[in-house]
Amino acid sequence: MTRDDILDAAAQVIRKKGFHAASMADIAGAVNLQKASLYHHVASKQEILLALLDRAIDMLTERIAPLATRSAPADEKLREMTRTYLQLMAENADLASVLLFEHRSLEPKQHARHIPNRDKFEALWRDVISEGAAADVFHCPDPALTVRGLLGLLNWTLTWYRPNGDLSIEQIADQYVDLLYHGLLASK
Repeated sequence: MTRDDILDAAAQVIRKKGFHAASMADIAGAVNLQKASLYHHVASKQEILLALLDRAIDMLTERIAPLATRSAPADEKLREMTRTYLQLMAENADLASVLLFEHRSLEPKQHARHIPNRDKFEALWRDVISEGAAADVFHCPDPALTVRGLLGLLNWTLTWYRPNGDLSIEQIADQYVDLLYHGLLASK
């Protein structure tokens, strides 16, 4: 039994039950450990939650940062970042669910440690939006608001997306980017 096995199981349990309803006994049972044995690997449910949030942000940052910093037009980078983000979220639905819906369950000390990692990740998106605005590719008076809106749209997808649905995750990503780039109004 490895710590990674425990974290994988914890993500599944927390996604299913929610952080507050999930117990250490539930997590131990998911990896066929006694609750007391689980405490040899992790000290608390808060430690598990913070480790899951770190894992999620690290995974996302590792994959998005090279796209955000590559030499390409901002609109191309933003499209690829959006596709990659949605793919990662869909492929790691348990972990993504914990990241999106359970971060508010962190106690203040752990929350304070998590926020800089989240902000660093969001900065990748703001930098690309700002780069596009500076190059007159985007009209964007408030990059931070734009990023929050875009990430909110992308994050909500996790609640309804089904791999066997009518659209692939790539098609959804492209439609979102087209909506962002062109809006809803028809050209006149």
